[in-house]
Amino acid sequence: MTTRTRKSAKERKTEIVDATLRLAGEIGPDRMTTELIAKEIGISQPGIFRHFPTKGAIWEAVGQRIGKLMQAKMSLTKKKGARPVDELRDFVIGHLTFIEATPAIPAILFSRELHAENEKLRTFFAGLVASRHRHFSELIAAEIDSGRFKKTIDPDDASFLVLALIQGLAMRWSLNNRSFGLPAEGARLLDLLLDGFKA
Repeated sequence: MTTRTRKSAKERKTEIVDATLRLAGEIGPDRMTTELIAKEIGISQPGIFRHFPTKGAIWEAVGQRIGKLMQAKMSLTKKKGARPVDELRDFVIGHLTFIEATPAIPAILFSRELHAENEKLRTFFAGLVASRHRHFSELIAAEIDSGRFKKTIDPDDASFLVLALIQGLAMRWSLNNRSFGLPAEGARLLDLLLDGFKA
C-alpha cells in the first residue's frame, strides 16, 4: 500500500502557480478557472482557496514567478566585457527564448485579466516593461556615446522600438499558433533595426 505524503503550503502554492502558468499557455488566461487548476493538480477547489484567498492572488503570484524566472534567464545572458550593442542583442534574444519556453506570457500580457480585471498584475507587468525600457535605453545611449550609433537617435525612443519588436513578435507568434522559431525571427528583425541605428 502506497502512502501519500502531504505537501507543505509552500510546495502546494508552487504547484498551483505552475499549473496556472501551464494552463494559461494551453487554454488562455480568460478561460482559466480555479476548478480547472484544482483538477490539474488533483485537489479540491476549496483546497486552492486555502492557499490563495482569491483568483486574483493566484495571478499576482504567477506574475511574481514570471518576473523571477525572467530575471534569472536574463542574468545568464550577461557576458563580461561585452559591447552594449551585443548585450542588448543577447538580452532581446534571451527574452524571446524565454517567451518561447513559457508561451503563457503573451497570452497573459494581452488578456482581459491583465488589462481590465487585475490592477496589481497590470501594475506589476507595467513596472517590468518600464525596467526593460530603462535598461535598453542605457545600452543604446552607451552605443551613441561610443560613436557606433547615430548621434541623432533618442535612446528612449529607440528603446521603445526594441520593446515594440519583442511585443509585436510575441503577439504574431501567438496568433500564428507558435509556428515559427521566435528567437531566430527576433534575431533577424533586430539586426535590421540595429542596422538602422548605426552611424
